[in-house]
Amino acid sequence: MIYSTFCITGASSGFGAAIARALSAPGRTLILVARRMERLTDVAAVCQSRGATVHCLCHDVRDEHFITQLQATLVAHALTVDVLINNAGLALGLEPAQRADCDDWDTMISTNITAVCHLTRAILPSMVEQNRGHVVFISSVAGSWPYAGGNVYGATKAFIDQFGRNLRSDLLGTAVRVTVIAPGMAETEFSTVRFKGDKGKADAVYAGVSPLDGDAIASAVCYALDAPAAVNVNHIELMPVQQAWGGLSVSRRQS
Repeated sequence: MIYSTFCITGASSGFGAAIARALSAPGRTLILVARRMERLTDVAAVCQSRGATVHCLCHDVRDEHFITQLQATLVAHALTVDVLINNAGLALGLEPAQRADCDDWDTMISTNITAVCHLTRAILPSMVEQNRGHVVFISSVAGSWPYAGGNVYGATKAFIDQFGRNLRSDLLGTAVRVTVIAPGMAETEFSTVRFKGDKGKADAVYAGVSPLDGDAIASAVCYALDAPAAVNVNHIELMPVQQAWGGLSVSRRQS
C-alpha cells in the first residue's frame, strides 16, 4: 500500500473499527475519530498491538471545534493525511416522510452531509499539494435504491455518491483518488441507532439473514487502497447474498 497516514471517522465501532484494525501495521499512523472515548481507546489498543501509531480524537464530527483539533494534531506530529475515510454517519427512524421527525432529518443531514463536506474540504488542499492521497466515502445502497422509510437517509447517501463523483472531476489531473463504497444490509450498531436503542427492533432486521459485517467493508476499503497507483476504484456496491433489489411497489387502493 502506498499510504502511511489514515484518518478514520466513526472509528469506535462497526465499519470504522474494522477498517482501523485492517489498516493497522508497523509504519502506519491512524487518526481515529469518534464520540465515545472508552470504545475508541479499545480500538486504538488493538491497532497499536499490530504496530500502528494511533492518535485518538474524541469528537462528534459535527462539533465546530473538531476540524481545528484535527489540524492541531497534524501540526503537532508533523503529519499529513494520506487517506481520509469518511465513515461516520447514521440513520434515524423508519417512519414515512409524512410522519418523520424533522429533528431526525436535521441530524442525518448535518452528520451525513455537512460534516463530511467540511472535513473533506479541510483535508483536500494538502492532498492536492503533495499530489498524493485517497478519499473514501462509506455510503449505502440506500443512495441508489429507495425503500419505504428511507427518505432523508437515502437522500443523504445519494448526495455522498454524487459528491464523490464530482470530486473525481475536480481532482482530475492530480494523483488524488476517490472511492465510494456502498454496503447493503450489515450487522453493526446501525439499526440499534436507527431505532434509538430498541434492541428488539434492531435484532428483527437481521432475523434469518447472514448480513455483511465490518470486516467485509474493511476488505472493500483495502481493495480500493491497494489498487495500482494509476487505477481509481470509483464505486463498490456490495450486499449479502440474501439481499437483492425488490420489485416495484404497487398500491391497489383507489384514490
